[in-house]
Amino acid sequence: MDVQAITKYARMSHQKVSEITRQIQGLSVARALDVLQFTPRKSARIVLKTLRSAVANAENNANLAADTLVVKEAVVGTGPTFKRWKASARGMAAPRLRRTCHVKIVVAEIARRTAGAAPARKPAAKSETKPVEAPKSEQK
Repeated sequence: MDVQAITKYARMSHQKVSEITRQIQGLSVARALDVLQFTPRKSARIVLKTLRSAVANAENNANLAADTLVVKEAVVGTGPTFKRWKASARGMAAPRLRRTCHVKIVVAEIARRTAGAAPARKPAAKSETKPVEAPKSEQK
């Protein structure tokens, strides 16, 4: 079962947050929390807050254990841009774009193998190779 959490209008550009979400995609929740806690960036704090919310949603709403969860999807989209102006030289004004983003994290339960499930894939059979002979030099 998939459970999600969304943080909207986070005051950071989506490029900066995307760098962090790429690192945690596919990791177990415990491993992703460790990665985010030791990443010294503001974007990591935003993603960490969203991931903790997704885990809480899974535990309280879907009755899933936190240690069986994996980060299935971590997506960042662009939000609205606040347009501001700053005084510039010679009586002009320079635009300042305050970018925002939306962070969506989806966690899912790790699929467990049952006794009747298909066995793991067997390794490929080794093919027999013959040693290559060195070419015979021409004799005169």
